[in-house]
Amino acid sequence: MEKISIDDIPGFRIGQAQDLTAATGCTVILREEGGVCGVDVRGGSPGTRDTDALSPLANRKLVHAILLAGGSSFGLDAAAGVMEFLEAKNIGRDAGLTRVPNLCAAILFDLGCGDHRVRPGAAMGFCACENAFRGEPFQSGNFGAGTGATVGKFRGPAYAMKGGIGAAAWRRGDLLVGAVAAVNCVGDVLEKGGIIAGVRGDDGRTLIGTEGLILEEYQRPRDFFSGTPLEGTNTVLGCIITNAKLDKAGATLLARQGQNGIARTIRPAHSIYDGDTVFALCSEEAASSPDAVGILAAWAMEGAIIDAVKSARSLGGYPAMGDCRP
Repeated sequence: MEKISIDDIPGFRIGQAQDLTAATGCTVILREEGGVCGVDVRGGSPGTRDTDALSPLANRKLVHAILLAGGSSFGLDAAAGVMEFLEAKNIGRDAGLTRVPNLCAAILFDLGCGDHRVRPGAAMGFCACENAFRGEPFQSGNFGAGTGATVGKFRGPAYAMKGGIGAAAWRRGDLLVGAVAAVNCVGDVLEKGGIIAGVRGDDGRTLIGTEGLILEEYQRPRDFFSGTPLEGTNTVLGCIITNAKLDKAGATLLARQGQNGIARTIRPAHSIYDGDTVFALCSEEAASSPDAVGILAAWAMEGAIIDAVKSARSLGGYPAMGDCRP
């Protein structure tokens, strides 16, 4: 088993664009030839585009781009720029008059970090594609869809921490599996069973554990704590990329297995306040059992989440992991 860079998986381009002042951005994962794609959506507050087409029962054969964006529902506007860029590159399904890119997207809520009036739009989506085609290496932390991401928000923004975007990848023989994750969860991020980022105590440094707080509040029948609305303000977004040869049902199962990485590193995972969404995009080159690909996908997602919070830097008043160490 070998740990590799996400950039070592051929056949995919990853591009990011961000506004550090406004604290928002977007990330695109491109496959020019198109790839078999699946998705798994969990939690109570998802925001997506065109995911129904990924059902094994639907006619969508290939996907050319996955967009992960901040900006809440406004961030879906970035898809227009991705579509424009890919059409200009003659990438997409042949519709006779033009080529129509097959694009799926998911968004997270980052309006509470930076300037909420600025969101990813068509220009930012276009820019992310330009960066992908320049071959710029993937950058973790305050980049792309993770620019304004935050974690540990159950007590409100005064006790939350900075999230981010991260990546991890593995090689087993000729099988390559990687994951990109934008980490914006309501809960905590764990490594080896210990909390490394999440909701903070009154001293501003101690990490006190979101699950315990939720259980303390179990009789409160509303979605407002400390005066701060939680519903729809969170979410972990991920995309698995692999050279495994899978059909749409297999890719859908792979996305579901990728959610295991979220469950291992986020507590609570898939809450009513999160819209955790994982895509799986396949280049169909290496034969492998579904379980082998799924194991590596969960490992990669787990590693990407940890990479995201370890690489994040303080922004918009939210301290990063390195600032909260005793």
